[in-house]
Amino acid sequence: MKNKSLAFQIWIVFSGILLVTSLLLVILFPTTLRGFFTKEIYKTIENEQLVLTEYGNPDNNELVRDKKKDRSVSHVVVPFQSPFFLYSDELPLDFIRQTQDLAANQTNSTARYEKNIKDQTLFYVIRKNLTVNGEPSYLLSYSWDSYRNDLVFTLFRQLMVVMFIVFLLSWIPSIWLARYLSKPLVKLEKHVKDISEQAWHEPVEVDRNDEIGKLGHTIEKMRQHLVRKDEAQQTLLQNISHDLKTPVMVIRGYAKSVNDGIFPKGDLTSTMDVIEEESEKLEKKIKDLLYLTKLDFLSTRKPTKALFRLDQLVSDEVERIKWAKAELNWQLRLEEAQILGDVEQWEKLIENLLENSLRYAKNVISISITKTNQATLLRFWNDGPSIDEGIMEQLFEPFQKGHKGEFGIGLSIVKRIADLHGAKVWAVNEENGAAFYTEIPLAL
Repeated sequence: MKNKSLAFQIWIVFSGILLVTSLLLVILFPTTLRGFFTKEIYKTIENEQLVLTEYGNPDNNELVRDKKKDRSVSHVVVPFQSPFFLYSDELPLDFIRQTQDLAANQTNSTARYEKNIKDQTLFYVIRKNLTVNGEPSYLLSYSWDSYRNDLVFTLFRQLMVVMFIVFLLSWIPSIWLARYLSKPLVKLEKHVKDISEQAWHEPVEVDRNDEIGKLGHTIEKMRQHLVRKDEAQQTLLQNISHDLKTPVMVIRGYAKSVNDGIFPKGDLTSTMDVIEEESEKLEKKIKDLLYLTKLDFLSTRKPTKALFRLDQLVSDEVERIKWAKAELNWQLRLEEAQILGDVEQWEKLIENLLENSLRYAKNVISISITKTNQATLLRFWNDGPSIDEGIMEQLFEPFQKGHKGEFGIGLSIVKRIADLHGAKVWAVNEENGAAFYTEIPLAL
């Protein structure tokens, strides 16, 4: 059935529930009614007995001579020992004798019994402690099963009529309900199919707040994310093409000039230095692009993390890089901090932030690590120019370059690494310089 339409499946389930409910009622309802009416018949018999004995006159010969009836209940007064007694023409003589034995052995004043006579069930109650004409007797009150069967059959027939009408009429709302529930899913299926074919510019609109509505809103968020990702990829390709084109063009131009015996920089050595410099730039751009792609891949995998000393890693990176500008004043205030993460990625993050500081710093670079009850805060500050407020929001996006920026990839790598470790990174303009902050939760 799973290969059928959802509307058909819902209709089948709804109809099946009604059918099973009807069958259970057909099976259980007569039994339940019979049990209920059996108890009611016994109660009726006992109540009639009580009324007859309390307000009637059991010693009256008329009671013995005539059978008293109230609707379905009949009464007969029977002596315990006398061989001559009046009895009902409805009851056989041998049955009356059996009731004498039952009454004689009965310990309670009243007791309920059931007997099958001539393919009919007789419900009767024997009440003792009566005296008729000075002789100990008992009151035999009874009712035939036909009364119960008539009630059960009447109610059961009415129930079947009602169930049949409900079953027929329920088909229409069940079909409507099936289509009502499946219609938005069919619409969502069309949207998902369009998205799979990259036709994702039409928004997904679902005017409801139930589970189907939540699914629609989730699909809409996915569509928006895919649209943004597609636009970012297109922008990325354009930026890559533009950034790689310049050094390749310079290298080819200079190489061709050298091949023709022309030296644009005056001599062969100076000209080859330019080619080497542009080659290094091209190599760094390619490495950064590959690393950015690697981080995108790692974002879909479970990271491998280990405990390490962040302060020690910062000190090592500073010792390695600071000789590029030995004249700078390096100020380190590093509290001991141990975090859980990928050491290679954090090394890359620190390296990129250091290179950014080296590019802009005039005289001082300050690096600090401070710890709070909730996070470890890593701060890089330099006394260079302030960051342009116009690019502050997009500073960590790929190919967003500020003044003196080279490739626009370094800070985006910093942001990706921070995201992979649940950390936050941001930049602010502070007095006499600019600072980059990385907040690392202690849970790491």
